Amino acid sequence: MKTPLIRSTLFTTFLATLLVTAGCQSSRQSCCTMSASDRPASAPVQTRESQAVTTPHKALAALKDGNGRFVSGHPLVRNFPAEVKATAAGQFPFAVVLSCLDSRQPIEIVLDQGIGDIFSARVAGNVLNDDILGSMEFACKVVGAKLIAVIGHSNCGAIKGAVDNVELGNLTGLLARIKPAIEQVSAEGQVRNSKDAAFVGKVAEANVRLVMREIRERSPIVREMLDKGQIGLAGGMYDLSTGKIDFYKN
Repeated sequence: MKTPLIRSTLFTTFLATLLVTAGCQSSRQSCCTMSASDRPASAPVQTRESQAVTTPHKALAALKDGNGRFVSGHPLVRNFPAEVKATAAGQFPFAVVLSCLDSRQPIEIVLDQGIGDIFSARVAGNVLNDDILGSMEFACKVVGAKLIAVIGHSNCGAIKGAVDNVELGNLTGLLARIKPAIEQVSAEGQVRNSKDAAFVGKVAEANVRLVMREIRERSPIVREMLDKGQIGLAGGMYDLSTGKIDFYKN
């Protein structure tokens, strides 16, 4: 009496196994037959040739597109070990970016750039000094970068420290570099301390523009390349709450 029941159970188990196997095969076929448009884009590696055909305008567009991918949550697919090997013999970045030290603004990540894509200089308040300026000259004149970008960010601690006249060891001298930007912001209707978010934001923008002007004025090498259209100079502000960079039009 038990034999038919056992046979029925075995048949049911066998049938279920077949259905599961078929489903797995169908899933694998669906994956393998995914159209090219559905696959995530792979990140290219910068080469001498790609750098040579890059214009300042294209370089800025690449940074804007990269930030757009970051904000949308669709960054390029990257094989970092492969990028390490591909760039070991030489580097051909298309831009040099000066940004703040703030840990919430990892510039390669928020611009969706990989190994060998951009030069990155980071310092509190994205201020300018001789070492950074010399690095920019090297990046553009020697290595061939086509764009210098200065990118500040919202709610910047260095800006707040500067407007509050903070003094702390070597930081005191760094914050002093931001003071000229504070002086450029109108006092009308402003509390003029770190508690005034609007004031802090205006000083942060003024500081970016100040650094851009200093780059041109203090480096004859960069100024000549800018005047000849060989490189570009751009500024922008990163929003800590959204991840978006607002690049200035002028």
